Amino acid sequence: MSPSQPQPRSSAAASRDAKRDNVVYHDWEASTYDAKWSISFDARCVDYARDRFDAVLPAPATGLPYRDALEIGAGTGFFLLNLAQSGVATRLSLSDISPGMVAAAQSNAQALGLEVDARVADAEHLPFADGSFDLVVGHAVLHHIPDVDRALREVLRVLRPGGRFVFAGEPTKHGDRIVRPLSRATWWASTRAAALPGLRDRWAREPDELRASSHAAALEAVVDLHTFDPAELARACLRAGAVDVSAVTEELTASWFGWPVRTFEAAVSPDRLGRRWAQVAYRTWQGLAWADRHVWDRVVPDAWFYNVSVTGLRPDHD
Repeated sequence: MSPSQPQPRSSAAASRDAKRDNVVYHDWEASTYDAKWSISFDARCVDYARDRFDAVLPAPATGLPYRDALEIGAGTGFFLLNLAQSGVATRLSLSDISPGMVAAAQSNAQALGLEVDARVADAEHLPFADGSFDLVVGHAVLHHIPDVDRALREVLRVLRPGGRFVFAGEPTKHGDRIVRPLSRATWWASTRAAALPGLRDRWAREPDELRASSHAAALEAVVDLHTFDPAELARACLRAGAVDVSAVTEELTASWFGWPVRTFEAAVSPDRLGRRWAQVAYRTWQGLAWADRHVWDRVVPDAWFYNVSVTGLRPDHD
């Protein structure tokens, strides 16, 4: 493996059938995925998705909407369905290696009144003709794909000349090294505190629920194959044949807060955490994300942030 390629998170992840594991895990998660990650298709997530899209563009978006757009590794359709609602694209296609996720994305699109061409597909072998799309997007998908270089070549193949790709929400190497220990420590402390006399009846999850959460975390560690250095990810896009490639990073302190919060929510009884908790947690995350973007981004190296997003174009002429 060359130094410019993404590194596996663990030898266990690298040695397994990663594609099969991704199907099993994401099929299992499909029915609860939106609730787990607080995914919605209202103004909150429409704005969030559009902010992620706009943040990585080298200049303000013009010429919208794109006519034909594809999301790879679409999961339940979070990124493209919300981008479509913000006016980014009109004719929509979605693909994912998990049949369960594709079914969930179709259901979400139907509920929104959006027509989609949704297909079960491997990102390394997309079932679309050359030059089919003006835009290809993905959110938190590249780190699940075994051969990232091959997937990027496929993205360039299905784009029309001059077409754009945008991949957002990929974990960085340094950021992942910080938030994973924070999450493990939060899980250890929260489950033990909730089991103490006087707290157990109100705060502890049922043993079966804790076992399910632990199992989910173990599977997630297997299917999360890569972390990225921002500059290396940009070079991978260039190797695939893209031009005008740029990468941006975000979420420093917001990730230090957000990941422990999500872990805490998984560790204790959800009956104790109401709407007020969710509002306070989200507003706190928003404030930290604002500081990351407007303050810490000026002084902290890009590679220290948790998320990296990358964009580029297929050349006008091959």
